[in-house]
Formats: sequence, structure tokens, C-alpha cells
Amino acid sequence: MAYLQLGLDAYSPREISEKIQSVGVSKARLSFVQTAILGALAGAFIGLGALYFTLVASDSALGFAATRVLGGLVFSLGLILVSVAGAELFTGNNLMVMAWADGKITATEVLRNWTVVYVANAVGAVGLAVTVYLAHHGSMNGGAVGAAYVKIAAAKIALPFGEAFFKGVLCNVLVCLAVWLAMAGHTVVDKIVAIVLPISAFVAAGFEHCVANMYFIPLGLLLADSVALPATVNVATLGWAGLASNLVPVTLGNIVGGSGMVALVYYMVYRRPALTQPRTGTERTRATDSPAAAEETAD
Repeated sequence: MAYLQLGLDAYSPREISEKIQSVGVSKARLSFVQTAILGALAGAFIGLGALYFTLVASDSALGFAATRVLGGLVFSLGLILVSVAGAELFTGNNLMVMAWADGKITATEVLRNWTVVYVANAVGAVGLAVTVYLAHHGSMNGGAVGAAYVKIAAAKIALPFGEAFFKGVLCNVLVCLAVWLAMAGHTVVDKIVAIVLPISAFVAAGFEHCVANMYFIPLGLLLADSVALPATVNVATLGWAGLASNLVPVTLGNIVGGSGMVALVYYMVYRRPALTQPRTGTERTRATDSPAAAEETAD
């Protein structure tokens, strides 16, 4: 078919694994300055997606499902900006474990990238939170936007360690799958379409993303004393210690979800030599003993 000849069909999963590995090597070799600047951009980009989400969440006229799904769709802006405009996001960079497992980069290079990117993501996200606070964005919708930020921050800080961890696991499974799917596309439209559903799913389900929380919680802290809140919202725990109590389990969960349940699983399937090398000798004979297998071989 014509579109196949033009190379416009999506990359196969095996080709995606090759791209992920190659990108992982490139990320590991970026200079400190490049990594830090791109990391700060990613933190701000995810914050912009969180800002968009909060506008939707502040509208009490929407039902539960509509708020979650529509909020998830608009939150996708963050990863779209990261993927298309270019930035270094800690959660997406968990996929670098595939290049490490294949021996293309060292554990030191992975940890160096993660450390620099994580700190830079925090700088970008908190920097955007301060800017948004100074812009009085929370006063929109009669102050409901500011109240929504505080409610979100308080709810995140109140999560028990185990719940925050597993919500972090599930979140980054979907985030890294979104990155994986985006790698299959050739165009900007391909990438956007691939990203939207996995990202909107994790947001709608209430899972936890460490970089998004670097925006939500600081902005909630800044707004806590300036918005009217119902008595059911407990702001007593809002503080920098509360931010740490959320980020530790969520970050660990994100690493397990992205590195272990996506990167290493696909490494085992598509990159590990023991599984990817063709069978020979007796094994090949046994594999083609059945009529169905012989027919496939003949094809």
C-alpha cells in the first residue's frame, strides 16, 4: 500500500524499543546545563497542564465523571509540551533503564540524569507556582480556582504512604506508556493523539505524579491563607514537611511503575538477547513440528 511505501505507518513495538534505547543514551550524554534547563522547562510544562486541570476542577457545576475526564484531557497539555517542544521529565526518563539494562549506559549516568532532572523539574514547577500566585490566578471564578488548589494540595498531603506509593506506580505506568506510544508516531498529531488517553486516564483515576505535585502542593501552600474553604478541608498539615511526605512515596512509586513495569518489561520482551535471538537446531525443529507452524514457515 502507498502509505507503507512512504513510511507513514506507526513504528512497531520492537522499533520503539530501539528508539527508547537510543534516546536514553542521548539523554545520558547531555551536558549538565542542557539537562538542567530542559528539566526546568519540563517542570513548568507539567505545571501548565496542572493549571489547566485546576480550572476544570474549580467548576462545581460539572459532575464527578465530567470533571475527572475533562480535567484529564486538558492536563495532557503538560506531556504534549514535553514530548513535542522538547524537555527532560523525571517520570519519562525512568525509561532510561532500558538502555542501562542493555549495557549502553551506566547506572551512574542514569542516577546523574535522574538527580539533575528531578531537581530541575522541582525548580520549574515551583517557579511556575510562584508566578501563578503572583498573577492572582487563584482569584478566578470568584476565588474557586484558588480554593481548588488548596483542596487538591491538602488531599495529596493527607494520603497514607502506601496509598501514595501505589498511586505513583499506576501513574507512571500510564505516563511511560504514553511516552512509548508517542514514539510510535511520525507527526505531531500522532504524538498528541497517543499521549492524550493514557494521561487523561491517570488523572481521571486520581493517580499521583511527583512533578505535578511539585506544582500543586506549593501553590496550595501559598494560597491557603487567602481563600475561603469549607470546614471539611483540613489545612493543618499543609507545609513543606507535608510536601516531602507526599513526594517520597510518590517518587518511589513512579520509579517502580516506569522503570520496572514498563522499561524492564519491554526490555525483556524486545531487547534481552536470550529472548530475542532466533532458536536454532533442535529447538527450531520442535517449533516447526506442528502443521500450523510448518505452514507459517512456508508463508
